[in-house]
Amino acid sequence: MATSDNLRAIGFALMAMGVFATHDVFIKVLGGHYPSLQVLFFSSLLSFPLVSLILLQERRPGTLQPVRPGWVAVRTICAMTSGVCGFYAFSQLPLAQVYAILFSTPLLITLLSIPILGERVGIHRWLAVALGLCGVMVVLRPGGGDSLTLGHLAALLAAFASATVAVITRKLGGTERPLVLLMWPMLGNLLLTGAGLTLAYTPMTLPHLGLAALIATFGLAGGFLSIQAYRTGEAAIVAPMQYSQIIWATIYGWFIFGEALDTPTVLGAGLIILSGLYIVWRERARGAGSQRPVIAARLGSETVTTPKSTLLQRATSGHSETRD
Repeated sequence: MATSDNLRAIGFALMAMGVFATHDVFIKVLGGHYPSLQVLFFSSLLSFPLVSLILLQERRPGTLQPVRPGWVAVRTICAMTSGVCGFYAFSQLPLAQVYAILFSTPLLITLLSIPILGERVGIHRWLAVALGLCGVMVVLRPGGGDSLTLGHLAALLAAFASATVAVITRKLGGTERPLVLLMWPMLGNLLLTGAGLTLAYTPMTLPHLGLAALIATFGLAGGFLSIQAYRTGEAAIVAPMQYSQIIWATIYGWFIFGEALDTPTVLGAGLIILSGLYIVWRERARGAGSQRPVIAARLGSETVTTPKSTLLQRATSGHSETRD
């Protein structure tokens, strides 16, 4: 692929990361005023019409009945868990800490691909995964001065759930319609978070409802920029651009929330990023086959407001080819 195409792809990917980071800032702002389930409910509710308009472009006939209901159900639960836990983590922790933990998603995909996809992992990738998980422990600093919180646990669960979604999506391949993979998590999330409103609800002001609408809009905008990045350049070139989010987290955290990067977060994030880059490099060198989903694992986390860009690509292109 031409160098100019890869440079354009990098540009699209960096823009996507900036959009996703802004999306997460809105989540954090609203999380300071309202319960996380309420923020997620209104954000996903307002994204529903936008996603529905997109999916109307799909011409493949069919229904919402899944071909493989068991795997689709597990994937739906994991997508919902990723959304709920991700929103909660952003509302409780500094942005840089959340991103550092979420950067472990490709490492977890490598591990989950063994039991779910039957993939063999060589010694080099095992060492990379071990290094990355050590980085996670540095960020979490168990036994250190700052105790672990529910926010840390939520970020870890979000990373694990997002990794499970990515691996199951690869396992399902083209057997399920994009409509099924997109709509079941959205519908399930609306039911879950809607029920949560009965437990805790704070009336939202009009400006804050506008922020919820921006979360939905920015989530989809980031997804489409991701699509353009992967369509334009090589996945192995595009995927590492996700790590630019730590720059956005530093800027936004400092100027908006008064957050400063501490040494454990910087060191841990560095180890996680190095391990992730090495895994991508190894997979590129070996050739990313159908059983290797890590190379394009997480250009923007999948939640019900930011559905996986490759699924949006399948829905808008009218065919089932994907590069998970």
